[in-house]
Amino acid sequence: MRMKSKKEMECSNCGSMAKVTSGSYQFKECGLKNVVLVGIDRIVCTACGNVDPIIPQINELMGVLAVAIISQPYRLRGEDVRFLRKFIGKNGKEFCELLHVDRATLSKWENNEDPIGASNDRLVRAITLALGDGLEKRLEAVVKHVFPNIAEGTSPQEIEIDTDNMSYQYA
Repeated sequence: MRMKSKKEMECSNCGSMAKVTSGSYQFKECGLKNVVLVGIDRIVCTACGNVDPIIPQINELMGVLAVAIISQPYRLRGEDVRFLRKFIGKNGKEFCELLHVDRATLSKWENNEDPIGASNDRLVRAITLALGDGLEKRLEAVVKHVFPNIAEGTSPQEIEIDTDNMSYQYA
């Protein structure tokens, strides 16, 4: 990507010069529809309309997002399970072995064909906390404070992540 100045960069889509602005960005690349990065630099092309985020600490960001998903007060959805599985670096077979479920069951959960049960929901969260890089220190707090308050249904809320201080909130 060619840089002209700090305020302009080359558009990754059409090659035109695009402006660097600060704002919010719908982070669909993570595989979740409900994640918004707040206060992030973006490359905005006026020629083709393309918007690319500039994410300097992607690993830390993914860790914050994993904690936000684990801490949400409602049942995990399929895309949440898929994100958490990928976050800990497990393929479907490996994750199924950890959960003691067959691949068809995991596939149905991840594709929202079957809701994940309450016990397996908590197990997915606990496994992610235990195996996720740097997350194991949060295990006790989540088990004590989040697990007892998880609602039965799913209620997809938007997750806003402040990339300056790597914090999250539900919108």
